[in-house]
Amino acid sequence: MGAPVNKLLLPVLDRPVLAWTLAAADQAKSISRIGIIGQPAEQEEIAALLEKFPIATPVQWIEGGETRQESVYRGLLAVVDHAERVLIHDGARCLATPELFNRCAEALQNFPALIAAVQVRDTIKQVAQDGRIEKTIPRESLWAAQTPQGFVVKPLLAYHRLAREQNLAVTDDAALWEWQGQSVVVVPGEETNIKVTTPADLALAAAILGTRLSKTQP
Repeated sequence: MGAPVNKLLLPVLDRPVLAWTLAAADQAKSISRIGIIGQPAEQEEIAALLEKFPIATPVQWIEGGETRQESVYRGLLAVVDHAERVLIHDGARCLATPELFNRCAEALQNFPALIAAVQVRDTIKQVAQDGRIEKTIPRESLWAAQTPQGFVVKPLLAYHRLAREQNLAVTDDAALWEWQGQSVVVVPGEETNIKVTTPADLALAAAILGTRLSKTQP
């Protein structure tokens, strides 16, 4: 992003990225508690954000680690005593709707592991280091992973502990489930559920949120 602050604190329309994410989770009837995993240096700013844009759902602050994987592990440790199931969501996906959260939570009642995902529309090429195309990969079976990703807490925590023991690094929690030979179900995601990563994404998020707001106003 190239910004001097965490991208989750950058403004989109009238509020920070994270505030939009929290508002959507707050409006999801299936969510009874929200844990925010962050770095100590950002705790004060996030507390101020919650004061300015309050939500009804109880919020728990959880200090994160140096990596995403370590942060999720710490989050699981913080909730394992009072939560049987958890949805793990990237705060930068501020366009996820309450309906998506509810859809994933409902599926989690029947399956122990799931991810939100959308089918790939583009033609995918496998390219060698010298720039030559090696092959075209059939896109019919390709899905782009999103969040939320949902799991039964205790098995996921056990897989995280095992990964720590074996120094295994993964890019999402579903990979740990797959690593253990367990099935992960795909729940249809949303095309607009982008991860805000670049300045162009901020502009796109503002446009989408502005359109949504205009439809709800009389």
